[in-house]
Amino acid sequence: MILDKAKTSIKKYNLINRNDKIVIGVSGGPDSVVLLYLLNSLKKEFKLKLHIAHLDHMLRKDSGKDKEFVLALAKRLKLPVTTAQINVKALASHGSIEEIARNARLGFLFKAAKDTGAKKIALGHNFDDRAETVLMRILRGAGLYGLSAILPKRDIAGHQIIRPLIEIRRREIEAFLRQKKIKVRIDSTNLEDIYFRNKIRNKLLPLLEKNYNPNIKQILNNTAETVGYDYDYLSQRAQKFISKTSAKLDLKKYLKLHTAIQRLVLRLMITKLKGDTRRINLAHIKELEDLILNRPVNSIVDLPKGVFVVKKKNALQFYRRNLPKAA
Repeated sequence: MILDKAKTSIKKYNLINRNDKIVIGVSGGPDSVVLLYLLNSLKKEFKLKLHIAHLDHMLRKDSGKDKEFVLALAKRLKLPVTTAQINVKALASHGSIEEIARNARLGFLFKAAKDTGAKKIALGHNFDDRAETVLMRILRGAGLYGLSAILPKRDIAGHQIIRPLIEIRRREIEAFLRQKKIKVRIDSTNLEDIYFRNKIRNKLLPLLEKNYNPNIKQILNNTAETVGYDYDYLSQRAQKFISKTSAKLDLKKYLKLHTAIQRLVLRLMITKLKGDTRRINLAHIKELEDLILNRPVNSIVDLPKGVFVVKKKNALQFYRRNLPKAA
């Protein structure tokens, strides 16, 4: 049963504790609606305080109906709800629609969590989503962090993202909805091959399942889990060499480290300044390595999002410029 499977994941990854306040991201689609029903069914057992959050990205003409659907659902379940909208297409000149939508969604959820006093944010990512994301990142090129895609639990900006459906397949979610006769909103853009993820979902994965390995989604999920544990261990090792109060890296200590730890230290230093390593690729890391090993003192390397690094006599100093906000 889908509820038992979700509870197993909750226990396995320690996703929920008694008396937790949880913001649930609900789009109105199958995954988020099932997540909402499952957490609502656990509300008494765990004494949870639940709050629904819905963001309209305004990417479809009928997206306003998603909001109406979620509001009606919140009323039926007697749960509080926060809604907002943002015109993602209007911001598309400042980056990809997918990235802008993701950042807008996270910002909205973080604010909803802060306003409601919730420490946790529940998202409806499932087993299939994880397989798709790993494959996307393999094709785009990714290190350990990228391949440990869609972790069951992750701390971001003082909030904990939890994913109770991470071990549940999409077909199980659809079967649950049919069995319970629960209606959901369907995003028609998921059927169109205009986004990279949709091409992976609708074309490449079915091809791999049919012609190469019918178990490909399980293998990709296993890869994410195994790599996730490896990354977590290495990250703990690398974190020991990073100052909590300074954006300066001691080069003498750094050069004694294994290359794997060195590269992770560089990524963690960048994360410390810009909050993540999105748009930071291997070419950037190699340029920093060249800065350290071959370039003279006071040489500078510029990185995305206004981060720049200066080589000092015995240290590497990381800075971030104050960038103008997008209009």
